Amino acid sequence: MNKTEQEVQVRRLEPLDDRTRFRSGNIDLDRFFQRYAGQNQFRHHIGTTYVAVQDNHITGFVTVSSGEMVAEKLTKALRRRLPAYPLPILRLARLAVDKRFQGHGIGRLLLRAMLELALEMRDRVGCIGVIVDAKPDAVPFYLSLGFKPIDLVSGALSDRPEPIAMFLPIGQIALATKEAMD
Repeated sequence: MNKTEQEVQVRRLEPLDDRTRFRSGNIDLDRFFQRYAGQNQFRHHIGTTYVAVQDNHITGFVTVSSGEMVAEKLTKALRRRLPAYPLPILRLARLAVDKRFQGHGIGRLLLRAMLELALEMRDRVGCIGVIVDAKPDAVPFYLSLGFKPIDLVSGALSDRPEPIAMFLPIGQIALATKEAMD
């Protein structure tokens, strides 16, 4: 366990958490966290946000929700044994680290906690893997962790680059977790 992991606690967002000082450098992610993460979790129940907390400061956050996908979107090797109907997944909706804590492993720590959540989902209700809609500048981060790009239906009308859907199968998550514990 490294120093960051010893000092940082990952837990669910709580209603009284102060989100106003969080600055990741991405105004869209900051706005979501400050204005909408609480509504989505506590009022609408459409996603849950987990925060990394160090010395009572939120150093990062990740928002997840359950979702589904069809096997046709996966590679032939992955879909070979899966049924053709919608399959349960964990969707990583947003992940950001406060600028003051970037480069200290907070993003990886948050992601590791969500991969453990995917394993728990697999055992409790079913989950075939994790999907993230990665912003183009985050693609190398997710590739380094084993995520693979997949084609999903798009159609956003915006001048911003569209996120790239990436998938990490539950078997690969389980194997990595087992290796980390050995």
